[in-house]
Amino acid sequence: MRSILPADAVILGSAIAQAADTPQPAPSNLTVSVYNNNLALVQDIRRMDIARGRSRIEFKDVSASIMPETVSLTAPGLGVVEQNFDYDLLTPAKMMEKAVGHDIQVVRTNPATGAETTETATVLSVNDGVVLRIGDRIEVLRADGIPTQVVFSSIPENLRAQPTLSATVSSESDGPREVNLSYLTTGLKWKADYVAMYNEKQGTMRLQGWVTLTNASGSTYRDAQVRLIAGEINLTTASNYYQPRRSTPLAGGTGDPADPTFTDYYLYRLPEPVTIAQNQTKQVAFLDMNDVATKKTYSYDVSYFESTAYVRHVDVSLAFSNRAAPLPAGVARVYIRDLDGTPKFMGEDSFDHTPAGSLLMVRFGQAFDVTVQPTVSQTSRLSKTRKRVAMSYLFRNAGGSPVTVDMTQGGLGDDGVVVHESLKGRRIDAHRLGWSVPVPAHGETTLSFTIETTG
Repeated sequence: MRSILPADAVILGSAIAQAADTPQPAPSNLTVSVYNNNLALVQDIRRMDIARGRSRIEFKDVSASIMPETVSLTAPGLGVVEQNFDYDLLTPAKMMEKAVGHDIQVVRTNPATGAETTETATVLSVNDGVVLRIGDRIEVLRADGIPTQVVFSSIPENLRAQPTLSATVSSESDGPREVNLSYLTTGLKWKADYVAMYNEKQGTMRLQGWVTLTNASGSTYRDAQVRLIAGEINLTTASNYYQPRRSTPLAGGTGDPADPTFTDYYLYRLPEPVTIAQNQTKQVAFLDMNDVATKKTYSYDVSYFESTAYVRHVDVSLAFSNRAAPLPAGVARVYIRDLDGTPKFMGEDSFDHTPAGSLLMVRFGQAFDVTVQPTVSQTSRLSKTRKRVAMSYLFRNAGGSPVTVDMTQGGLGDDGVVVHESLKGRRIDAHRLGWSVPVPAHGETTLSFTIETTG
């Protein structure tokens, strides 16, 4: 005989038992606030007609990845007695599993005559196959070419066609009212991506921002007001994971205090309701800034003292202020138009959440024409704990325009001092020095300095 279970079982008998006294309306006001770290807050407001006394209400389209311990259900004049989240989903395999020890009907069709034979069988086991007792014999459902259907008289009460949140409530009166359901769920993520189109001749940039929403929560959110929360929240069960290097703001923000911030996070509202389907990745535009004043910068950062027999290319970046708009952490992809106006991809960089008014630098690659070669000119020991180091950096520019390279030297002790320098430098912090090194077109510049430091 050929069993069509568990994939195509025919189910007869009563429909799913409706234990709730109150029917479930569709969501009337759905808001989904998505955080950066695989977490979202769902707020679902529905107008429901609730009977006086004790009854049960059901929400059949909640997230399959709901965190039941975070559920909050409130309504005027309503008390919650008990809450349950049923996630044992209705499938042919589950139906057979729940039927162990109970009777089912096995219907077989004779391929030659089309005649059907119905027998009552008791399900003995579903371990690695279905074992049945039919009369005084034991059978195993197997694929042997004979069409077979299994008929169940009813559906077990705790099986659901979709994840269902139910609550036993106590109401002081009859009548319709707004019921506010909120809960946290995993499986929803968002990230920001940026497209930076740089006009080198004008020194401006167009910056476009896109939000990418990913839904793997097991449910669909229809016509939801979507809020995106930028900021790192603390979770007691947060996983440790590797975080790549990110660019950081060069200067702190001076954003408008009227910005929609709450506590230490920033909230972005998508302009229109959005449907986020299960297993869907959706992109929505959230930022478009034109004519942003932008400067291309060259930099070379080093945290130690060494000589090299080969040259190194300096980093090239775009530096700009994000004006009054805070930028959520993301990846910026830089494009520059060539002589005929065709955009060319130059590189990409990531950066952290950036307050409004911050000066931001996006490093997108290395300069082909601008190089540097470091040399340790001299090292001497002043004492057991102090040394003197003389460094020389030869900067070359094979391009047709002069450039200025921002040089940063790390590796200093707290009491490090500059004894000599060929260009006037600056102290960045306790462990770093900085110089702005002008390099002429088709020319070169040597930066030399001597420092005394611990080591």
